[in-house]
Amino acid sequence: MPEPLSLIDQAERQCLARGVRFTPIRRRVLEMIATSHGALKAYDLLDQLAKEHGAARPPTIYRALDFLLEQGLVHRIESLNAYLACHCPEHQHGFQLLICRGCGRVEEMHDDDLGTRLVASADRYGFSIERQTIELEGRCQDCTSQAAAMAENAQ
Repeated sequence: MPEPLSLIDQAERQCLARGVRFTPIRRRVLEMIATSHGALKAYDLLDQLAKEHGAARPPTIYRALDFLLEQGLVHRIESLNAYLACHCPEHQHGFQLLICRGCGRVEEMHDDDLGTRLVASADRYGFSIERQTIELEGRCQDCTSQAAAMAENAQ
């Protein structure tokens, strides 16, 4: 996983190449998301940003998030209504999100074969996929190990 600063540098280069403005607010919102240990909700971002910029209001955050989503720099986790930095924003692709119900950690996974199979299946139905995000909920390895250790200690 790239370091947060390299993600910011990559975002700057990508925005420059596309001719779109990577404003200080957009940059700061991406920094907050990239340095978070989990997904962040819009109002969590607003609370953090308001400490730095007293004039920050919900539209400020939502405009920044819309921009970051359009540029492929963040992902929206529908089931959590939260945002996660994309660790490979240089290309558009389908992806899967592994969401731990224990600790809340979210990992981005890329199973290109799965994406290809889904596109082929949709084609058979005459359906054209425009966006592909799959959210998988379960337990990460750490939480699974902790639960096993607790069960073992309870015996």
